[in-house]
Amino acid sequence: MSTGSGAASAPAPDGHDDPTAHNPATPRKTSMFASLKVRNYRLFFLGQVVSNIGTWMQRIAQDWLVLSLTGSSAAVGITTALQFLPMLLFGLYGGVLVDRLRKRPTLLATQSAMALTALALAVLTLSGHVQVWHVYVAAFAMGLATVMDNPARQSFVSELVGRDQLQNAVSLNSANFQSARLVGPAVAGLMITGVGTGWAFLANGLSFVAPLSCLLLMRARELHTVQRAPRGKGQLREGLHYVAGRPELIWTIVLVGFIGTFGFNFPVFLSAFADDVFDAGAGAYSLFNTLMAVGSLAGALLAARRGTSRLRVLIAAALGFGALEIVSATAPALWLFALLMVPIGVFSMTVNVTANTSIQMSTDPAMRGRVMALYMMVFLGGSPIGAPVVGWVTDTYGARVGFAAGGAVAATAALVVGLVLARVGNLRLSVGWHRGHPQVRFVPRERREALAPAA
Repeated sequence: MSTGSGAASAPAPDGHDDPTAHNPATPRKTSMFASLKVRNYRLFFLGQVVSNIGTWMQRIAQDWLVLSLTGSSAAVGITTALQFLPMLLFGLYGGVLVDRLRKRPTLLATQSAMALTALALAVLTLSGHVQVWHVYVAAFAMGLATVMDNPARQSFVSELVGRDQLQNAVSLNSANFQSARLVGPAVAGLMITGVGTGWAFLANGLSFVAPLSCLLLMRARELHTVQRAPRGKGQLREGLHYVAGRPELIWTIVLVGFIGTFGFNFPVFLSAFADDVFDAGAGAYSLFNTLMAVGSLAGALLAARRGTSRLRVLIAAALGFGALEIVSATAPALWLFALLMVPIGVFSMTVNVTANTSIQMSTDPAMRGRVMALYMMVFLGGSPIGAPVVGWVTDTYGARVGFAAGGAVAATAALVVGLVLARVGNLRLSVGWHRGHPQVRFVPRERREALAPAA
């Protein structure tokens, strides 16, 4: 894998580039499961399947436990905020460390820390001593581990499969996570109603045995070695300057920041709809998450078939995601609201995979830890700001207003970023017909002017 100063990275767009059609690799289609032919990635994938099921079980149980202890959507928002607050505070420093350290030992340490946190919360809950502040502390501790776990795990994928299969591997990771989302919430719902939330926490703690074992079984000689960044001053500033000089990076991060902060607060939205709007309990909350996972899985598999990642797809998906949230907020019946979770899942996963892949493939490998840390800090770290705000809006004005407001922010951000990227790429809006159908798209200004009839 190239570790040069930028030969493998997409350059910042100039007057002739189209940042909305960003395509760092040669356009191609690929087998949906191509990356699974790589032994190390196959082990990584299998370990994550088990761990992700446990993670989703804990998410559902944690949200419902807080709601049961407090009766407040704002408290659920605070829990979410505390889990992502460390990423907001320390995410960039985590990225600097990840660029310096070997990824596999780093993941062994972070996954072990998360396992111990889940087991501690299980003991407190099963013993009947759990209080809401215990959940807050556990959520914050999980967040501290993810400060390094997230950028290490994201950047480790390129070491497992190499650059050529990165798009496919990132998409399969997302499909993996969403497949677990089909199983985890359903099992968590059964556990919560049958034996209690503590058993879901225990299952999550034990599930970390799988990824830890798979990491240990990997063959180090088959990894695509990336040159680690040496210790030095100014590495954090260097990472920020690197991103600031590339519009296709900075504006992608801005967009996912708005969406992650205000549009992806599903624990607040869906628990409020299940409990307050439809009065249907934990079973409905689990159903909403499961149906959203069906859509997300479909979106991830569709992304796995695409050989490249385009920013125009990101803008369109973000706009569709925001519009669907607004429509869902007005759904009069539980069954209709539940069905709308499927397309919301498709569009949310398209946003997630396209943004992640575009950023990784546009970034020099030696900078990837810092860039991915900034991406994850903005994407996940916005929750400490957005979740309490969205929770307050939901408690004060109702779940429908809160959900619609989150969708409106996402759609507005997509429109603004799309227009900015079009301006940066020297593009103009083109409206016409193609094979008998209306077509609206951005084209280079030079091309538009060349197509215009002579005076």
